[in-house]
Amino acid sequence: MPHGGRDSPSRSSYNRGTMKLRFLIVPALVLSLPGPASAVQKGKTSPPPQKPFTVVEATILEMRLAMEMKRTTSREIVLQYLTRIATYEGQLNATITVNPNALKEAEERDRERAAGKIRGPLHGIPVALKDNIHTTNMKTTGGALAFDGFTPGYEATLTKNLRDAGAIIIAKTGLTELANWVAAGMPANYNALTGYGMNPYDPRRDPREANFDGRPVLTTGGSSSGIGTAANFWAANVGTETSGSILSPANQNMLAAIKPTVGRISRYGIIPITADQDTAGPMGRTVTDIAVLMGALESAAPDPNDAATKACVAPPGRDYTKFLNPAGLKGARIGIPRASFYDQTPVPGQKEPRGGLNPEQAKAMTEAITILQQQGAILVDPADIPSIVTEDPASSFLTWGVCGGLDNGKGKDAECSVVLKYGMKRDFNAWLKTLGEAAPVKTLTELRTWNVAHQKAGAIKYGQAQLDISDEMDVQMDRSRYQADRAKDIRLAATEGIDAAMKKHNLDALLFPGPSSAGIAARAGYPTVLVPFAFVANVPFGGPPGGAAPRNPFPAGFDPKPGPYGVGFTGMACSEPKLLELAFAFEQATKRRVPPASAP
Repeated sequence: MPHGGRDSPSRSSYNRGTMKLRFLIVPALVLSLPGPASAVQKGKTSPPPQKPFTVVEATILEMRLAMEMKRTTSREIVLQYLTRIATYEGQLNATITVNPNALKEAEERDRERAAGKIRGPLHGIPVALKDNIHTTNMKTTGGALAFDGFTPGYEATLTKNLRDAGAIIIAKTGLTELANWVAAGMPANYNALTGYGMNPYDPRRDPREANFDGRPVLTTGGSSSGIGTAANFWAANVGTETSGSILSPANQNMLAAIKPTVGRISRYGIIPITADQDTAGPMGRTVTDIAVLMGALESAAPDPNDAATKACVAPPGRDYTKFLNPAGLKGARIGIPRASFYDQTPVPGQKEPRGGLNPEQAKAMTEAITILQQQGAILVDPADIPSIVTEDPASSFLTWGVCGGLDNGKGKDAECSVVLKYGMKRDFNAWLKTLGEAAPVKTLTELRTWNVAHQKAGAIKYGQAQLDISDEMDVQMDRSRYQADRAKDIRLAATEGIDAAMKKHNLDALLFPGPSSAGIAARAGYPTVLVPFAFVANVPFGGPPGGAAPRNPFPAGFDPKPGPYGVGFTGMACSEPKLLELAFAFEQATKRRVPPASAP
């Protein structure tokens, strides 16, 4: 079976390092565990021994409390996580880089705690960053061969914020190469440096002939990775999203996540696609964890390096946990956007309807809606989005796609939005300039040329159509086209889209199945909070709603395991506090997250 880059020199050396790490860590962990209880004095009864603290499924608040009560230390927490990475990384491929100084940093946090110095809400807590986020103590590659071994000269604003909050950045996670703007059809969580990430809920490779290139049988989602958080490699992680890249992996790995309002978190020091839609956001095992991480990611004041950070005002103390109300659903007005997102919907000018859920997804969402009603929410059903149900092709979100692939190159892109391909040319080149002389390539054109010259080394296995159509854009000459398309994106996604539906029905949120809000909310720049909820059958891609026979079925005798499926609460700009309140109340009423059996 093809291994999709896992045998590249960088991955092979990493595997050797992981094996070495395993032999170093496991004995150290054994030595750090409490020894047998001392002999009990005759005639006296000692209290039952306290169970050792374990990081498996532990929340951030539980880790903080355990350290405060001296049940554990940051060093012991990091050691347990490193041991899990050494044990399960070989089958899951969740990381690009593991911080070689993580234990030293943990020991420093422990010394600070002992001296009465607590940096912030993540003091001594290990988190991971997507490998398109700058760190100066670890390489930042975007998963691209051209950036293998590259360490930037400055840190991302959010990286500094995390360190200031006391976090230990234990690793850089895998990702779809350059946040999935390299090739049309590249599998989620594939990159040329480390190959394919595997879903811990079914960590097998796809056996079907058409997909027999090493990719996972159960998609991991992308372009961010939720693999390591799901498998308890660290407490939580930070992803980035342009359109779906936080929500999709969170959904596929049974995680909670916040895709924030664009500008809520600084993008300075993050490899971009387009500033119009890019954002970082937290991914974790519980809504409380992502609320804590969200506050640490956000800056106390606007970042002078990112003008969009003026969009929202941070809550007092950047504390999102105060919005976590278990009764938050009572009286909340929640809309159900049936058309397209739940039910098949006619598309102006096209013969076939589009969208809808398969039977298992529909069953899960019906149950979710029932729970919302039981918790006192006021459901507006349907609360369809005007730009989805319109019969006017010029005003239909469904007929206004994102230009992607060679079929949407120059001269063939009149019926789609050029915002992403234009933004990539503009913002990627601007980012490269911030790297100075250390930049491995100086322009997008140089990157494309480098990739072609290094195909035998593993570059562009799936081509580079997205880079090609971006590079043919002229930032000056095509600006008016970009501006017109950006205005149409906002009109269809926000003004005549989410805004119109929410204002008409006076809603607190719209409820979307899984990560399906990603496309429309991303173009509007609006937030979504996703909560893990159910499992549904792994229906092969292309399987239609209604239960008809799927395309490209699995071979006889192969039993695909079901995949996680969440629900998303979406609102207008800067509505994260209300969305977190709703999501937390739903989570507390359901508590459906189940850890993956592959990484006990």
